Amino acid sequence: MLFMVVEKLKNQDGKAVYRKLQKGRGLPDGLEFVASYVTADLGRCFQLMRTDDITTFQRWIADWQEVVEFEVVPVVEGKTTREALEPLL
Repeated sequence: MLFMVVEKLKNQDGKAVYRKLQKGRGLPDGLEFVASYVTADLGRCFQLMRTDDITTFQRWIADWQEVVEFEVVPVVEGKTTREALEPLL
C-alpha cells in the first residue's frame, strides 16, 4: 500500500531534520521510501512511502517524533481509482 506522510517540522527547524538524516532515514525493514517534497518555508515535508504493515510506521515515527509531527494517509494512484470506478460511471 502507498501512504502520503505529511511531516510538520517542529519549530520549522529543517536543519534539525537534515542533521538527523545524515545518519540515514532509519527505515525499518518493510518500509520503503518512494519520494519526498519539502515546502519552501521548511515547515512541512510530504513523503510517499510504501508498506504492507502499518506497524513499520509506528517504529519509524517513534524514532523521529522529537523533530517531526506526523500524519500518515493511505493513498491510491489516480489511474487506479479511475479503473476501480469505471464500472460505476
